[in-house]
Amino acid sequence: MATFLYKLGRLAFRRRHFVALIWVALLTLAGVGAASAPAPGTTSFSIPGTEAQKAFDLLEQRFPGGSADGATGRIVFKAPDGEKMTDADNKATVAKTVEELGDGSEVVSVTDPFTTNAVSKDGTVAYTSVKYDAPGMELKDATRDALEAAADEAQATGLTVDVGGDALQAAAEPGAIGEVIGLAIAAVVLVLTLGSLVAAGLPLLTAIIGVGIGVSTITALANALDLGDTTSTLALMIGLAVGIDYALFIVSRYRGELADGRDREEAAGRATGTAGSAVVFAGLTVVIALAGLSVVGVPMLTKMGLAAAGTVVVAVLIALTMIPALLGYAGRKVRPTGEKRKRLGGEKSEASEKAVAPEKSKAQAKPGMGTRWASFVIRRPVAVLLLGVVGLGAIAVPATQLELGLPDDGSQPTSTTQRRAYDLLSEGFGPGFNGPLMIVVDAKDSDDPKAAATTVTDGIKGLKDVVTVTPAAFNKAGDTATITVIPDSKPSSTQTEDLVHAIRDQGTDVKADTDARVLVTGTTAMNIDFSQKLTDALVPYLALVVGLAFLLLIVIFRSILVPLKAALGFLLSVLAALGAVVAVFQWGWLSGLIGVEETGPIMSMMPIFMVGVVFGLAMDYEVFLVTRMREAYVHGESPSQAIVTGFRHSARVVAAAAVIMMAVFGGFISSSESMIKMIGFGLAIAVFFDAFVVRMAIVPAVLALLGKKAWWLPKWLDRALPNVDVEGEALRTAEDRKNADPEEEKELVGV
Repeated sequence: MATFLYKLGRLAFRRRHFVALIWVALLTLAGVGAASAPAPGTTSFSIPGTEAQKAFDLLEQRFPGGSADGATGRIVFKAPDGEKMTDADNKATVAKTVEELGDGSEVVSVTDPFTTNAVSKDGTVAYTSVKYDAPGMELKDATRDALEAAADEAQATGLTVDVGGDALQAAAEPGAIGEVIGLAIAAVVLVLTLGSLVAAGLPLLTAIIGVGIGVSTITALANALDLGDTTSTLALMIGLAVGIDYALFIVSRYRGELADGRDREEAAGRATGTAGSAVVFAGLTVVIALAGLSVVGVPMLTKMGLAAAGTVVVAVLIALTMIPALLGYAGRKVRPTGEKRKRLGGEKSEASEKAVAPEKSKAQAKPGMGTRWASFVIRRPVAVLLLGVVGLGAIAVPATQLELGLPDDGSQPTSTTQRRAYDLLSEGFGPGFNGPLMIVVDAKDSDDPKAAATTVTDGIKGLKDVVTVTPAAFNKAGDTATITVIPDSKPSSTQTEDLVHAIRDQGTDVKADTDARVLVTGTTAMNIDFSQKLTDALVPYLALVVGLAFLLLIVIFRSILVPLKAALGFLLSVLAALGAVVAVFQWGWLSGLIGVEETGPIMSMMPIFMVGVVFGLAMDYEVFLVTRMREAYVHGESPSQAIVTGFRHSARVVAAAAVIMMAVFGGFISSSESMIKMIGFGLAIAVFFDAFVVRMAIVPAVLALLGKKAWWLPKWLDRALPNVDVEGEALRTAEDRKNADPEEEKELVGV
């Protein structure tokens, strides 16, 4: 591996014009494809295999033309104090609004609240429902504008009027200002770490190019592959973070090779061969974690994971080829400002560089912060280990109270019209009105469909937490009926979930007695089934991803205990991150600091999503930090000294990479979309825990306690495993041969 990448790095350095042209051409091609691609349609949210999805599919089949997936809008009216909606003036305002809404081109139906009993018992609140023939994401802007305009016109008469429903759903803004701030922080960290504007600019430039190619490709394929906005946002988030980090590691190693007295082309080759090997395997762990989301069986998660994994692959390829090419353009400007010298030219400059290398090494002999910290951990491994484990364990405690759900209008900020409409409906009709359950009675095999539907209706009326059960509405064929059930509790409550399970349990008895099948669907039931599916998939997903990465790490480190320690450390960091997410987004602790206006259940996909992404990123730091320790150990240093050497060479860069990742992820906290905000916070805090607590404290403490046992590998397994040479041992051998016979070295590396 190291030898191949060494050759690739030198080739990219020498043929830099060609390499740069290829990547610019790919960026241009992707950009043109994105600009000329048709606008993406709706992102179909389906959960194959669940009862709610089966019922939804049955509705589309048995009620053709019913627009089962069409958007719904609700205009909620509230009368002024002392008045009622049934007053003549207020009634006339509602009638006018219903008439105006009925003229829309995409409107299927508009209900009149006074003929559908959509007026509260006290007469102060009423609502009208608008059914559209297109999903919320596909509605024309003019249709949304007409809905809002009708509400504004009604409000001008003195009524309190708000609009809810998925008809207002539009493409979410991912928080552009936050992204810019995140990139600005990343730039500052790069400058402080590398001490050179040019060196700092290279990782930013290549990351932006890589993300540009990835996101543009996703945009170009969005319509054909049914990709949503969240897909490109995740690819942008992950691509920026890993793109900057991977480039940073290679640039940093390149500068270290220059400091050892090597010429620029040789330094580029060695940086790509050593740090590049770590980049390849770190990227592989991220790709495994993201692509592994496909085992969950939710198409939306599969597409998100595969798209983000593709962007990571692009980031790795750019780091291995474009960074060496740009280093060829940059010359000596990648050196820290204090180390730059004015020289007359080419070969003379390189010779001068080699001459001063020993003196520079003496000047740099003063222990840095990474060296001092590693030495401290080695002296106090038990104390550091206990403090790290207990601290993360305490932060993880809130995760035991995790409540899962999907965001609805009730989780919107109180400043939005959707949230105000949600609250008005709860006030007028009860909290369960915002989460009605749709019961589908498939009586095709029943001898008496109407009797079967009556049995279902009567049975549901006898259950707890039921406020209203509407009469069964049959399709034209008379073999399928729908029943609407209004719970007494809000959609995200455990009582509503218990009611769904109770109806389904009762449906088993109905099936036995009448041969009619009872299915529960609707948004609330969909959310319950989605959460359950993700929970059921978590253990298999963990086994697959951690198992594959464990095998990969065994190949990299030639050890059993080091990969095991890496996996256990990851579990600590992800549990602590979930605990922090629960504390902020569910309990409301410090929520004002990041703009969380409304607390509630944690997004259903958050645990499994964090497991996938955080595991990949955690293994990044494990590979970059421990590979350098392994390299020192292989080259003859004692286990303790290898830990110090690894920190001396990698700690500063790993810390900078972690801060950059936190800045990039943190930039998405400013998003108005609650899901993006939660993902940004969760990933940022997870990187902090994993990089600074697990990898910087717990890992060296465990390695110090294990000593030589950390690098133990059964001999039979050592013989069976392929030798990928991440440490660059073949390059060291090549250098030794060069000192003895330059012609042999040329023959070995093929240059």
